[in-house]
Amino acid sequence: MSTSNELEELQNRKTRLEEESRSLKDRQKSLEERTKVLEEKIAIGELENINKATQDSISQIESKIQGLEQRLKEVSQESYAEKPVQKEFIPAEPPQETPTTPETVETVMEDEEEETFTVAAPEEPVIEQPTQGEGKKSHEKRKRKFF
Repeated sequence: MSTSNELEELQNRKTRLEEESRSLKDRQKSLEERTKVLEEKIAIGELENINKATQDSISQIESKIQGLEQRLKEVSQESYAEKPVQKEFIPAEPPQETPTTPETVETVMEDEEEETFTVAAPEEPVIEQPTQGEGKKSHEKRKRKFF
């Protein structure tokens, strides 16, 4: 075999391999794009299912609300029909004025003294200062006492 024929054959083989490589890369790119499209379609389908379920749930809740509102109207109409509300105005008696004398003022003051009481603030807890030898253990114990 001559060198020129061999060279030509090698170049042809190289060209075919390059062409096959481009074809394979194109096919790979096409398959990757198709994969992405399918993944998006699946995601959209799942979201549509979730949205449909949510809409169904909302419509059930709305119908329950309507039923409850209807029952409330019926109950309120029944209560008004059974028990007619009569409002009567009863005038309050005006306070009777009593003559103010020193004796009545003292009596009122005595009553006030009997009803009053004193509230004292609780004593504050005594906090012991840890000595240097006690260290962290006493500090942690003190923390626990307050919590």
